[in-house]
Amino acid sequence: MRVSCLQENLAKGLAIVGRAVSSRSTMPVLANILLEARDNQLRLAATNLEIGVTCWIGAKVEDEGSITVPARLLTDFVNSLPPDRIDMELTARTQTLNLRCANFDANMKGIDAANFPIIPTIDGVSGDDGGMEGMRIELEASGLRKMVDQVVFAAASDESRPTLTGVEVTFKEGRITLAATDGYRLSVRSAHVDGGMPDVPITVIVPARSLGELARVSADADESRPVQVLVTRERNQILFQVWGKGGESKGGAFHRVELASQLIDANFPDYRAIIPKTHSTRTVVDTASLLKAVRVAFLFARDNANIVRLKIQPANGSGGGHVSLAATSSDMGDSVNDLEAMIEGDDLEISFNAKYLIDVLSQIDEPQVVLETTQPTRPGTIRPLGIGEDVFLHVVMPMHPSR
Repeated sequence: MRVSCLQENLAKGLAIVGRAVSSRSTMPVLANILLEARDNQLRLAATNLEIGVTCWIGAKVEDEGSITVPARLLTDFVNSLPPDRIDMELTARTQTLNLRCANFDANMKGIDAANFPIIPTIDGVSGDDGGMEGMRIELEASGLRKMVDQVVFAAASDESRPTLTGVEVTFKEGRITLAATDGYRLSVRSAHVDGGMPDVPITVIVPARSLGELARVSADADESRPVQVLVTRERNQILFQVWGKGGESKGGAFHRVELASQLIDANFPDYRAIIPKTHSTRTVVDTASLLKAVRVAFLFARDNANIVRLKIQPANGSGGGHVSLAATSSDMGDSVNDLEAMIEGDDLEISFNAKYLIDVLSQIDEPQVVLETTQPTRPGTIRPLGIGEDVFLHVVMPMHPSR
């Protein structure tokens, strides 16, 4: 193998695939990154057997070939090089990769690429078996990224509840719906999809970490090209293909990225049952002002189980009112912040986890947000003003401060 590429492109590609490298495995090859030179492209790939990421970057290939080399060493070395051309040559007999860039020269011992697990790609999956294979859907890149950002934070991080570490993804009647919950909060995001939807509704559970990686990768996506999604039920996998801003030209940092993820084989809880059907108090408040007030309250609340108390007081008959946010720390002091709001309904005092409020408010771009509540012991709903519940809805359970 003899191949050349630009340092900045290789560094970018390694950053993309590097997060899929296994940090704890009995298989040494999983700590490596696969380099495969072919068709004037350099393919980089990494996997931990749950998620696999493949990235293609532009390169000049003189001799085709492949090798796996230690991910951390390769990444740190490439990041330390000047922005110049990197020449790589493999000595197959010793499985040693030589890298040269400007005045830097290094040799890295590798492991034969034949020992690297096969990572499925969209082009490599056949749609001719009549099953779920080949069930392809196209989604707009920026819209999908925003959807993912608005739900993944609500997934559980506790591996003892594996089902809740995933995001339920449903393709039904021309819409895609993402839902995530950790048992204390629920985030549901839905969007219309133009064409390519299956005739029969499809529901899968995708690990939240996989979708988080997809959002990170698609931040540099070519917005004019859709993200390809392929569900392979027989293989219990979902695949995503994202095109880089450089497309197939050599000007882009990467041509395309594919992410393959195992699905979580379980039944997602019926989250619709916990969504409040009615409310007794409806509060409309400026999103940025509420987020800032919660962040200030959090400075004191973090020493008291993150509890922030909301006192919602409507003005008599005027449609106005104000919201008071209070937080107390026995060691640090206390904080009270008041906000003007449009409030309909009854007075209410309710406590929430300040961090949960910060998480959801940080993902709302609309200028105003709606908070609907019923009782101090019942969950509240949060959504952007002007956005229907069938598009974005967040449900958060209240907290019960000690008296």
